[in-house]
Amino acid sequence: MGERKRVVVATGNPHKVVEIEAALAASGWEFVALHDLGDFPEPVENGETFEANARIKAQAAFEETGLAALADDSGLVVDALDGRPGVYSSRYAGEHATDAQNNAKLLAELDGVPAEKRTARFVSTIVFIDVDGTETVAAGACEGLIASEPSGEGGFGYDPLFHPLELGGEPSMAQISLEQKNAISHRGKALVDLREKLGFYDE
Repeated sequence: MGERKRVVVATGNPHKVVEIEAALAASGWEFVALHDLGDFPEPVENGETFEANARIKAQAAFEETGLAALADDSGLVVDALDGRPGVYSSRYAGEHATDAQNNAKLLAELDGVPAEKRTARFVSTIVFIDVDGTETVAAGACEGLIASEPSGEGGFGYDPLFHPLELGGEPSMAQISLEQKNAISHRGKALVDLREKLGFYDE
C-alpha cells in the first residue's frame, strides 16, 4: 500500500475535519486542517453564494500548500428572513461573533414569528480540488424548523436551535450523535454526494 494521500481541509473548525474524516473514511485519505500546516492568510470570502465562497477557500489552500484541498461553505437559510443569514451565517452578529451571539441575533429577528413559519434549511456546498487541479463540486441540504430557545450540548453553530424534519422535528441537531448528524445533515449529504462523485463507496 502506498503513502496515504493528504488532503488539506480549508477550515479552522476542528468539528468540520472530524465530520469530513468520518464521512470519507472509505477514501483512505489523511485529512489535515489548514491551520495545522502553518500560519496562512485567510482568503477574503466575498462570494455571493456558498459555492463561490467554498471555491475561494479551496483554491487558496490548494495554492498555499500544493496539496489536494477541500473546502465547504455552509450556512442557515431561514424563509421568514428572506434567506438570511445565508452566506453570512458564521458572522451574522458581527465579524468575530460567537455561536451564542449569532444564535441570539437569529432568535431576536424571529421574535413573534409563529412556529409553523420558522422553516429553514442548512445548506452546504463542497469544492474539492485534486492535486492535478481537477475540481469537483458537491452539495446537500437539511430541512428543519428554528426553535424559540436552544437545546442540547453537542454540535456547533446554529445546531442547538435547528430541529431537523427528518427526525420529526423533536431533537435539535445539538442533541443527536455525530453518526446521526452525518446521516441527515447538509454537510453529511454534501459529503455523500462528493464521495459518490469521486467514486468512493463503503465496503
